[in-house]
Amino acid sequence: MTQTLILELADQIEVVFFTLGGAILLIELAEAFFKGDHKGRTILEMIVSASTQIPYLFVEVIILTSFYGLYYLLSVALVPWNIPITWWSIIAVLIAADFIYYWEHRIAHEVRLLWTQHAVHHSSRDYNIVTGVRFGPLEGVWSLLAHLPLILLGFPPELVFFGVIVVLAYQTWLHTELIGKLGPLEWVLNTPSHHRVHHGSDDKYLDKNYGGISIIWDRLFGTFQVEEETPRYGLKRDFNSKNPVRVWFSEIPGLVRDMAGAKSWGDMWRYLVKHPGWTPDR
Repeated sequence: MTQTLILELADQIEVVFFTLGGAILLIELAEAFFKGDHKGRTILEMIVSASTQIPYLFVEVIILTSFYGLYYLLSVALVPWNIPITWWSIIAVLIAADFIYYWEHRIAHEVRLLWTQHAVHHSSRDYNIVTGVRFGPLEGVWSLLAHLPLILLGFPPELVFFGVIVVLAYQTWLHTELIGKLGPLEWVLNTPSHHRVHHGSDDKYLDKNYGGISIIWDRLFGTFQVEEETPRYGLKRDFNSKNPVRVWFSEIPGLVRDMAGAKSWGDMWRYLVKHPGWTPDR
């Protein structure tokens, strides 16, 4: 399989999942129409979620396109071997990209600087298919850095891009309440039920179910939680803004205030790299 074909395959897989997501969106819009008083709030929440693509795509085009070139430069300059693109390497890169996504995602919850971006995805009190495209402006930068090890292992950049695209595209259909539990598939795959838990702000649901395609990593590393009662979606703190700019940068003001009030350079650094909610007396 050639480099061009692998990227075409990634595009085709992406189209399949986005088509599924589009079908779910139509059903959710029809459902929202019959919600009465809640109709306006639900549709407005969808619009705000979609608005996050404005700064996100701006960063993608202006910054990340250039950074992606680094993958090719590093691949040529630092890696003397090259894993050929075969069906075996496609399977291998999917497993590797899914594993890296688990840790990329988990670390984004555990490091406050990264959380300022990923919190945007969690800031909606609604849970619908459009939540799947609710991203922080700089979230792609962390993803780029997290997947660098795959380049150093010898995977061609096109194969790495394939893995990243498929893992993200798979998650499109997870952001819905329309689909219940899926029986035995719940043991292996990340499902809407598992991902609803991930978006819950209830204490027992916090920081659970980080998986992309597979839920196995959560089961292995102790972050799995089954869905019991319906989660309370959104951030733990009281945030329910419909202002797009406030949503895009929801966590930045708090971080700036904490760092400005820090008593030492060490505390300033810890505010950046410790878990969200860290304070010097904890």
